[in-house]
Amino acid sequence: MKVIVIGAGIIGVLTALRLAQAGAQVTIIEAGQPAAAASGASFGWINASFHVDSDHFNLRLAGMEAHRRLSSELASDAVRWPGCLCWEEEGEAFDAQHQALTDLGYRLRIIDRAAFSELEPSVAAPERALHFMDEGVVDLGQLAAHALRAGAELGLRLTTGVRATGFEVQAGALRGVRLPGGVMAADRCVIAAGVATQGLLEEVGVALPMLDRPGLILRSEPLPSLLRHVLVSPGQEVRQLPQGGLLAPTAAGHQADATDNVRETPDKLADQARARVAKLLNRPLRWEEVTLAARPVPQDGLPVMGACGPDGLYVSTMHSGATLGPLAAELVATEVLERGLTNTQSALVAPYRPQRFTG
Repeated sequence: MKVIVIGAGIIGVLTALRLAQAGAQVTIIEAGQPAAAASGASFGWINASFHVDSDHFNLRLAGMEAHRRLSSELASDAVRWPGCLCWEEEGEAFDAQHQALTDLGYRLRIIDRAAFSELEPSVAAPERALHFMDEGVVDLGQLAAHALRAGAELGLRLTTGVRATGFEVQAGALRGVRLPGGVMAADRCVIAAGVATQGLLEEVGVALPMLDRPGLILRSEPLPSLLRHVLVSPGQEVRQLPQGGLLAPTAAGHQADATDNVRETPDKLADQARARVAKLLNRPLRWEEVTLAARPVPQDGLPVMGACGPDGLYVSTMHSGATLGPLAAELVATEVLERGLTNTQSALVAPYRPQRFTG
């Protein structure tokens, strides 16, 4: 079976790897470079503590488990599991967050100021915080590179700098993908094109409205080892990279950020985030780089996975790919190859079909 995957972000690359491992002839078509768009500007936090409802929680928890499987399989060090300290909410909202996650069976504990200071001695300690012991971080660029290397050994092919413009459809079935030089034949196609997904699906009459969700991530100059966990404070998320730089979104409450356009220049937003992080650490700080990316967020904020349009066409798009990428790859590849999902897998993906936008 010939399969084309449109998009070499983390969703597309991991899906292509799973397809190649199952014996498909796979080609990735990427308009830019691998993991150079949203995947290249990700905060990279792997978690299920941020969720919309119980279905979303279950999906994200399964995503964490899929990350562990993939890391072991690839022998990749792109993923680490430092845990997270969160005191974004206060008072009754803090208690409600703790109770909701406890009711869902999430592994966490409440720590006091003294325990916090033992875990993060460089940080101004709050009165109390939630400790999510099992949460992780991922370098999506590194993970994508490891997956592409593994896929190449199985015959996976990557085409970069080429933009898919549409689809060849005959008698209601996909026959190929249109490129500037002609049509590349395919039996199946997976659209994992991030913010370009909506336009590509419009070519075949499928509605999948996407939100405008630009996001900026700053990286500081290399620093001595300061942070051991992902930190989620009331005004800022931050973590430290293995190379020493601090990574921080410029938006407070990045996970739930609903900003639809960038209202100030990137340097000003980076300066504001730098000041928040500096206050948190009680030390001067200099940022070196700020990166803007358009996050792929469907209209209702939830993932989209499944078949749509002509026979043979599939879609996989979501935020956050950092948490869900390995799981989405397993689910979508299984369906593309018509191997049949397990009951557990079917229950996980059922709320996230593209048909919810078309009634």
